[in-house]
Parts: sequence; C-alpha cells; structure tokens
Amino acid sequence: MATKIRLARRGRKKLAMYDVVVADSKAPRDGRFIEKLGTYNPHTDPASIVLDTDKAFDWVMKGAQPTDTARSILSKKGVLLKKHLQMGVNKGAISQEDADKKYAAWVEEKDAMNAKFSDELKKKAEAEAQARLDAEKKVREEMEKKEAEALAAAKAAEDAAKAEAEATVEEEAPAAEESAE
Repeated sequence: MATKIRLARRGRKKLAMYDVVVADSKAPRDGRFIEKLGTYNPHTDPASIVLDTDKAFDWVMKGAQPTDTARSILSKKGVLLKKHLQMGVNKGAISQEDADKKYAAWVEEKDAMNAKFSDELKKKAEAEAQARLDAEKKVREEMEKKEAEALAAAKAAEDAAKAEAEATVEEEAPAAEESAE
C-alpha cells in the first residue's frame, strides 16, 4: 500500500484548519487515514504547526511520501533533516553521535530564530498599540482644548451680558431718580 503524508481539511467555511495525516494514496482527501501526526493552522501569525516529529520521522523512514505542503511542514519541523542525517548514518558516512549533534544544533538555532521573530512581533504590536494610544490622547487633548475655548467664550459672553445688564440698570436708576425729583 502506497502511503502519503498529507493535509486533511477541517474547520468551518473560509476558516480552514488542517490535520497532518498519513493516509493511503487512493483514499479521499478528508476521508479515511491511518494515523494523525499533528495539526496546521495557517490563520495565525505565524502559522501554527503542532507535529509529533518522532511519528512523522518513523513514517518518512518507512517510505511515506509527503505532498508539497506536507513536505514544507516536515522541513520546517526538521523531520527531513533528521531523515537526511539518518540516511548518512545508515550508509556509514557519519556516526550517530555526529548526526545527533548536528540535529540538536539545528534545533537550537531554529528555536532561537523563532524566539527572535516572536519578540519582534510583540515589539511591533506594542509599538502599534502605543501609537494608537498617543493618537487618541492627541485627539482627546484637542477636544478638551476646544471645549475649554468654547466654555471661556460662553463665560465671556455671559460676563458681557451681565455687565451690559448692570450698565442698563445703572442708567435707568439715575434716570428714575431725576424723574422723581
């Protein structure tokens, strides 16, 4: 039986999520499969991949052929590098210890690179949030300034109206006193 490592779609419309499965090459895409190796979600940033690398390595060594997308996923997780190193060990080109060291060094380098990338994403998100907050503060300050100006103008108009009313009352008072005499 020819086996393939491929993706099986699941999830709702326009929000697909995929299972990484080992299936018979003649089985339908979302149909029957032999074993589930992990999941792949392309809608997160970066795309999240959860994969049992030991099971995947076993299946690749048994001869399961990955599809193009599955090959990319296996490559990102280091399964194909591990297979390459194991084939060198099987042929006697390198020792098992050297292969394990090379694989461990690659995993450390990959983890450091992923950590750096996630830190950059967090910093970028924090900077964008701070920029939005600063813009919002600026708008709020402008609104408060306009409200204060409007309030000052209203108070000035009210004071002018009071002064005018007092002036008219003072003018009427002497006029009333003169008419009384």
